Amino acid sequence: MKFVDEFRDPRLIRAAAEEIRRLADPDRHYRIMEVCGGHTHSIYRHGIQNLLPPNIEFIHGPGCPVCVLPMGRVDDGLSLAERPGVILTAFGDMMRVPGTRGSPLEYQARGADIRMVYSPLDALKLAQENPDRQVVFFAIGFETTAPSTAVTLMRAKALGVKNFSVFCNHVLIVPAIRAILDSPDMRLDGFIGPGHVSTVIGCRPYQFVARDYGKPIVISGFEPLDILQSTIMILRQLREGRAEVENQYSRVVPWNGNPAALRAMAEVFELRPYFEWRGLGFISQSALKLSAAYAEWDAEVRFELPGVRVTDPKAAQCGEVLKGVLRPDQCKLFARDCTPEHPVGALMVSSEGACAAYYHYVHRVGAVGR
Repeated sequence: MKFVDEFRDPRLIRAAAEEIRRLADPDRHYRIMEVCGGHTHSIYRHGIQNLLPPNIEFIHGPGCPVCVLPMGRVDDGLSLAERPGVILTAFGDMMRVPGTRGSPLEYQARGADIRMVYSPLDALKLAQENPDRQVVFFAIGFETTAPSTAVTLMRAKALGVKNFSVFCNHVLIVPAIRAILDSPDMRLDGFIGPGHVSTVIGCRPYQFVARDYGKPIVISGFEPLDILQSTIMILRQLREGRAEVENQYSRVVPWNGNPAALRAMAEVFELRPYFEWRGLGFISQSALKLSAAYAEWDAEVRFELPGVRVTDPKAAQCGEVLKGVLRPDQCKLFARDCTPEHPVGALMVSSEGACAAYYHYVHRVGAVGR
């Protein structure tokens, strides 16, 4: 653990916090968006916000794929589980996400055959073991998880497994960032860029943030010192009047990404013309669907889905939290009607959800302190 411990060294963290205080203009308020939900959890878990001067504010972005999935798409997936002879498979963080008539776990309790898997390859294996059943994988995630879905589909095609299909909900990070920048109610000074997504797509796709919008963006790791160092790099750019893409996470993220993963995605997927995001509405070319060469394994082609748009409960303010307009504790339902035990929105369920992070690391700690 020595390598990880170095990124949590109190001496280095104090030095980084002091450098941030030196660089920050006391007469200016800084709003820095961490796009990835993993960064949000790290900020709350390690109390990073408490190390910074009060004029530096972290804004939590739409970098949680479970959270940005609209309720109607959850309902479409769950409608598959109601069909005779279908086994619906999903990652663990989807199992408690509510649709209009309950979560996958609640459907499971009512008799639907819904199974948690750790990999899409697990779902393919399940299809091979149950040739008389249709096995559907509820694919979700940014470019981080899309390559594993692509490789699984390539294997299914090579093996000729006909009773396996994918309900594809993979979304893309760049259109989401652009939608945030185009939002009239959002003022940001810079971005802490996503680390996991960037291992696949690299740093080059973010150049539009600096070029077209004049905002610094720094690709960051997830340890406390990573986030503090990325904040320093953003403040230095702002102080020097620069706007560039910088890679703090160079020990993991190659500038040009992962060519093999990108080739697999290019073979299996194509862009959707439009896709709805919770809180952001319809964004053009912001999600993936299976290409014509893999239509035989596309659950949306194989099955007829309801495709009904569903709005979040009126009192829930998930969209505003996702866009960074509200903090989680400013939602009317937070820690009252919406808790991890009884979630109303996906942001309280997901392992990367801002509301879950705030509840566990800020609200609950404060309640114990009182």
